[in-house]
Amino acid sequence: MNIFFTNNPLWHEKIGKIYALLERVKISEEQSKDVLHLRRANRILSIGSTTAIEGNRLTTQQVFDVLNGKVVLAPLHDIKEVKNAFAAYEQIPDLDPYSLDDFLKAHRFITENLVSESGRLRTVGVAVVNSRREILHSGADFKEVPTLIAELLEWGKTTDTHALIKSSAMHFMIEHIHPFRDGNGRIGRLWQTLVLNKWHPLFEWMPVETMIYYNQAKYYEALQQSHTNGVDCRPFIDFMLETIEKSMYQYIDDDTVKHQNGGVNGGVNGGVNATQKEILSLIKENSQIRTYEMAQKLLKPVRTIENNLRQLKERGIIARIGSDKTGYWKVN
Repeated sequence: MNIFFTNNPLWHEKIGKIYALLERVKISEEQSKDVLHLRRANRILSIGSTTAIEGNRLTTQQVFDVLNGKVVLAPLHDIKEVKNAFAAYEQIPDLDPYSLDDFLKAHRFITENLVSESGRLRTVGVAVVNSRREILHSGADFKEVPTLIAELLEWGKTTDTHALIKSSAMHFMIEHIHPFRDGNGRIGRLWQTLVLNKWHPLFEWMPVETMIYYNQAKYYEALQQSHTNGVDCRPFIDFMLETIEKSMYQYIDDDTVKHQNGGVNGGVNGGVNATQKEILSLIKENSQIRTYEMAQKLLKPVRTIENNLRQLKERGIIARIGSDKTGYWKVN
């Protein structure tokens, strides 16, 4: 396969930082009292984010409700899209990132009953357009798609390129080739998560898609920059390495990261930070609220909620009355 990116010497430094963060993620999970809820919450946030990037109209709370089996009044197409994406991500442990059959299988999960040619490479030409109907990128000739995808998967399987770089490059090339009529963005993001997961299993739960959603304009800008002079996805790899790092910080502890970057003000100086104010409001509304429910409502990792609850308890602002299961919170 032709070379489709030039190296950036700064990547080695970024990769080293991500290795260090993996150790912190591991420790964070070991210390968490509710790691399963932490993982599920981040999985659901990833599903909501990857579908929202493509225009899904469900709110984050509606996504949580849909995937927790609650009745939601929303467009059936949007509900189906979220359920399909969740089903596809649940397949991650069993998918081979270098298998064409699994690539098509994952697309079928994502687009079942939503698009024609679900689980099949496209048989028509496609183009990516913006809101003004201007063509941003034309996908590869559909006659060449089978060969191009086969070559990409073989490259991924045989290259000695580091997984962090490889996964980003494969993500870009899936968007560049545009192998399907629809669902290319969702399958590209899923496939990067899959490649990363095979390198290190903790990446199954990293909120990478959530960070892409928060930085959506830069995501599209990086895709465009990678097409400026032919095809060189170095700008996209730069963006994704930065995004992966951010996702790991968020997974560990959102408020800890803000503190490290000088972003925490009130909490450090003896006041109550923004997250703690939100937690106190939730407790006042429902004294029996669970930690993972706070995380879902505030869209923050369970670990973040646990740390802030601990700080509030240490300072005597709140108290836990009774056991973790049957007790309740008291605001002093």
